[in-house]
Amino acid sequence: MAEIEREEIPKYRILGVDIAATNMEQVLRLLVKEGRRLSGEYICVSNVHTTVMSYDNPQYCAIQNNAFLALPDGKPLSILCRKKGFCEAGRVTGPDLMLELLKMSAAEGYRHYFYGGSQETLDKMQKRLQAEFPQAIIAGMYSPPFRQLTKEENRRITEEINRAKPDFVWVGLGAPKQEIWMAEHKGKTAGLMIGVGAAFDYFAGNIIRAPAWMQKCCLEWLYRLLQEPGRLWKRYFVTNLKFLWLVSRGKHPQ
Repeated sequence: MAEIEREEIPKYRILGVDIAATNMEQVLRLLVKEGRRLSGEYICVSNVHTTVMSYDNPQYCAIQNNAFLALPDGKPLSILCRKKGFCEAGRVTGPDLMLELLKMSAAEGYRHYFYGGSQETLDKMQKRLQAEFPQAIIAGMYSPPFRQLTKEENRRITEEINRAKPDFVWVGLGAPKQEIWMAEHKGKTAGLMIGVGAAFDYFAGNIIRAPAWMQKCCLEWLYRLLQEPGRLWKRYFVTNLKFLWLVSRGKHPQ
């Protein structure tokens, strides 16, 4: 079933990654219809950074392409899709997707599990979610250690997630760690896994999101850079320039 539904959403290959040429409305409609039948699958929210990493790393590229969907989180990806003729393509960010599905939780009875982030971040996020979405069922939260889990630890957390019976497993480990984790747990973990990057920090209030006008103007990266220059300068300047250079040279086969 997953493969049939995926084929209904057109894709455009950018630097080797099959980006879904879709928008938020289409994704939500699909997830409401088929979300519970996609248990064990995963969704990547792809941006310039992950796309360039995929171009440089065939294994990571395979992880992106083995996802149920690789959504255009980065606005440049949706712009390229539209220029190719997918007129309805639009940005689908991890934080926005998470927000919309939390809003739908009361009507749909969704259960949510949150994997990633520090315990402090999860505690702050849980407090906000309970205040803003009291009818959303938080089935569980787990802050993994900042190291690779042992086989026994991995077995225990997988069992914990499965006992919680979530509809969605939100994975906030950052790229590429979250995509690798989801690929390793494909078919093993209950719920549809969605990698949402910094969404946990946004919801916890650790990071302030860029104003809407900056998001529309492709300037969200600049807003984040100003908040975390030491950590993000290389990612944005080097990676963004490399992306523009590769795309200008036609390095994304159809």
